[in-house]
Amino acid sequence: LEDLQAAARVFLPVYQRTRGVDGWVSLEVSPLLADDAEATIAQALELHRRAALPNLFIKVPGTAAGVRAIEELIFHGVPINVTLLFSPQQYQAAAEAYLRGLERRLQAGLDVDVASVASVFISRWDVKVAAQVPADLRNRLGLAVAGEIYARYRALLDAPRLQRLMNSGARPQRLLWASTGTKDPQASDVLYVENLIAPLTVNTLPEATLRAFADHGRMHAPMAAQDAARETLLQRFTALGLAVEPLGAALQREGAAAFVKSWNALLEGIAQRQGAAA
Repeated sequence: LEDLQAAARVFLPVYQRTRGVDGWVSLEVSPLLADDAEATIAQALELHRRAALPNLFIKVPGTAAGVRAIEELIFHGVPINVTLLFSPQQYQAAAEAYLRGLERRLQAGLDVDVASVASVFISRWDVKVAAQVPADLRNRLGLAVAGEIYARYRALLDAPRLQRLMNSGARPQRLLWASTGTKDPQASDVLYVENLIAPLTVNTLPEATLRAFADHGRMHAPMAAQDAARETLLQRFTALGLAVEPLGAALQREGAAAFVKSWNALLEGIAQRQGAAA
């Protein structure tokens, strides 16, 4: 918590200059709570209270339990980074939980300017299906799914439901692209940067990817111009028996398990250092 507080203070001038658009740092609840909505709510509220900084997101996984927690936490005014989103349906559920939380605040006469981002993981799609697709479809599923999610995001931005909230001072939940470092050594090292350029989105680049794009990256057509190609691609994957939503559910389960493994490794490392210092 102290580390994240220190980082948030570093970025606080950015947060203030952009009026809360940028300059955020994220602190996640324990991944051991991914399937426990009540425990997630309790821990997130406590972390938010203890952090006491305006530019610190509490990171909550977009599991079924996490979605229930997100609505409640937004209602309580806690800024949320929804993590571990993979599929269009998972994104939609997280976005609607955010809206429900804001609508409850509006009905209660509370300020509806509560920030959130929805973090969608991209490259893991292509790792998952690499052995099941022909060469011309390698490293293309993640971008196709991202295009479908971005289309839903644009539809949400156009919806009267969100616009009514914006009239009362709300801001849209921003769409964030995560896991955007290229995993396939045969593919471009800026694959998921060049093809994920779109208004009102964030790309959390690994440092090596950021430097690669600065060196030789190119601007491609905006994502909105690629809708027809994306639909054709998804049809080809479906014809191979690779249905997006079941794959997305598997990826979310695997991602949650990986978070737990990292969490346990971190705690074990801390315990060993404490023992060595004792």
